[in-house]
Amino acid sequence: MTNEIDLHGFTKLEAIEELVKFYNARVKKGNLTPFEVIHGYGSTGVGGVLRTRIRGFLAGFEDCLEFDSGKDPFENNPGKTRIIPRKPLPDTVDLLGEEILDFCDTPKPINKITGKFHRIGEVKTLEAVKRLEKQGRIKVSYKGALKVYSAKS
Repeated sequence: MTNEIDLHGFTKLEAIEELVKFYNARVKKGNLTPFEVIHGYGSTGVGGVLRTRIRGFLAGFEDCLEFDSGKDPFENNPGKTRIIPRKPLPDTVDLLGEEILDFCDTPKPINKITGKFHRIGEVKTLEAVKRLEKQGRIKVSYKGALKVYSAKS
């Protein structure tokens, strides 16, 4: 099994999904050795979107892993992040649920939610919304006859 994953060319959500699949496959096989995520540094000179998003995501799972910037004193490459796995990450439907909760800071109808996450697919998006409802993490209300969803505070 390889010790790196290259996420160049992926959208933010696709990159996180690929990283979770790669990470969990390693953990499932008992491989808890460090690996590198290649995400690039970004053309702005202040850090790319993928680097920022991936490191922000990883920071939310300190109970599952350790990570660092991947800066080796001999290599000095800010376009990589080194991960040391400890236990599995939540599945991608749960991760999508977190994105949906962020999006639903104000009430949104289901067509706005599925439209926002169209790259993920309607089936996965509806599954994530249904899971949030079962968990009691999203509030369902009505604006007239329109059913809307909002994150519970």
